Amino acid sequence: MKLRKLLLTNNACFEAGKTITPKGIMVHSTGANNPWLKRYVGPDDGLLGKNQYNNHWNQDKPGGRQVCVHAFIGKLADGSIATYQTLPWNHRGWHAGGTANDTHIGFETCEDGLTDASYFSAVYKEAVELCVYLCKLYGFSEKDIICHSEGYKLGIASNHADVMHWFPKHGKSMDTFRADVKKLLIIENKPAEPVKKKYYRVQIGAYSDKANAEAQLTKAKKAGFTDAFIKYD
Repeated sequence: MKLRKLLLTNNACFEAGKTITPKGIMVHSTGANNPWLKRYVGPDDGLLGKNQYNNHWNQDKPGGRQVCVHAFIGKLADGSIATYQTLPWNHRGWHAGGTANDTHIGFETCEDGLTDASYFSAVYKEAVELCVYLCKLYGFSEKDIICHSEGYKLGIASNHADVMHWFPKHGKSMDTFRADVKKLLIIENKPAEPVKKKYYRVQIGAYSDKANAEAQLTKAKKAGFTDAFIKYD
């Protein structure tokens, strides 16, 4: 995951200053054919590129709407995929259109024309990695992740189709998404294998005189051969 931060400090949501105790994650997609982060995140930080229409969300009410999410995933000016955090994770966002605003961290994945498999694969992977990051940060599991359309069915979000109008076009669903988050969580939480110490046996010679052998043993241990010993034949 390529995570950067550019908080939307001019957005009325940020200025409202309300915080929450996050209990889950809500996955959104933007509903517009524009995969460029600069459309929503601004001003240009040197990586985003300039938004010539200046219609990004770092303003009071973008497009006259009360909207704001915690992060966006999409394209930088060079075409690479990145995640931009746009609100503190525990800030109350305006993304769900329902009570999920009081409980869920919400992020938007920038849509394209919905048919580019390469772009979808890249942003899907980035979204999985963002969710793993947030799960580890707040102690969530994959079961704490829903999309906007699932939120509507649960009665905690407005009636939106995202992301189930897009994911199935590429053989994915929220169930596969949660399964992929679970797999990555298991991998990242797996304890590291203990490092096995390697020993090198060194024969330093055979001596007929015991005192000479013991002197050579002392030299060997001082040189770092702590496992050296005398074998009497």
